[in-house]
Amino acid sequence: MAPASFRPSRHSSRPVRVSFEFFPPKTPAMEETLWTSIERLAPLKPNFVSVTYGAGGSTRERTHATVKRIVDETALKPAAHLTCVSATREEVDAVARAYWAAGVRHVVALRGDPVAGIGTAYEAHPGGYASSYDLVAGLKRIGDFEVTVSAYPEKHPESPSIDADIEILKRKVDAGADRAVTQFFFDNDLYLRYIDKVRAAGINIPIVPGILPVQNFKQAANFAERAGASMPDWLAARFDGLDEDVETRRLIAAAVAAEQVIDLVDRGVTDLHFYTMNRADLVYAICHLLGLRAEITAPAKTTVPASAVAAA
Repeated sequence: MAPASFRPSRHSSRPVRVSFEFFPPKTPAMEETLWTSIERLAPLKPNFVSVTYGAGGSTRERTHATVKRIVDETALKPAAHLTCVSATREEVDAVARAYWAAGVRHVVALRGDPVAGIGTAYEAHPGGYASSYDLVAGLKRIGDFEVTVSAYPEKHPESPSIDADIEILKRKVDAGADRAVTQFFFDNDLYLRYIDKVRAAGINIPIVPGILPVQNFKQAANFAERAGASMPDWLAARFDGLDEDVETRRLIAAAVAAEQVIDLVDRGVTDLHFYTMNRADLVYAICHLLGLRAEITAPAKTTVPASAVAAA
């Protein structure tokens, strides 16, 4: 039998860095779930954790509160999302300065979805930032932010072509973007072909793959349709017939996500960004498979007073 080829994913010495995305909670119950997830994943020492920002700034206050709590109560490095939607430059700049004052040094700069929803035409706010690359340049003028932007292996739904989409990414880089995180995908070949095209265009910043563990197939399929991401037939087939079988669905979800990330690592990828949906268990298990381990602090030793020993 021929010897198996070297598998980087099976060697814990392989450096793999992860980051996690959360969204701000709407209810006390959701807040409890979020912080349980943050506490579960924090010991893995992610490169950063990002907190999303709703269309039109609909979650502005909740995003800011969540980010500030991460700064105040954890050792994590938060990246706050910021969009151009429904705000003047002055309003967006004020939010950025508030993040800086709160200790945030990393921003995920996005144009944002149209207020009327995906599928409708985007219109820049009068007096606002017209595009994501304008926003990147504005953030760099305000402070020495680390700026992450978005990238689309299957192109943005509004882009006429993948080449036009890559040109927009290049403008973000020219404006000062430090890193890009991709829209989620399920076919790794799509991502790797995209990286080849991006590098050929002279873009050399890290392009981190965005991974969406499929917690709920119907929900993931809906996300994919709205985002312009393809949902492979083989993936649908793996979840076929499991709508009412929650336990088996969880096992399949773990297997599918593990297969994807292990293949990426074996093909040379060393950074992964997880869209957690504010749930930690599946993401934690995948990270464990990749060799990441939580740092456990040993309990302090209890010293028995000499007087107590004598008394005994």
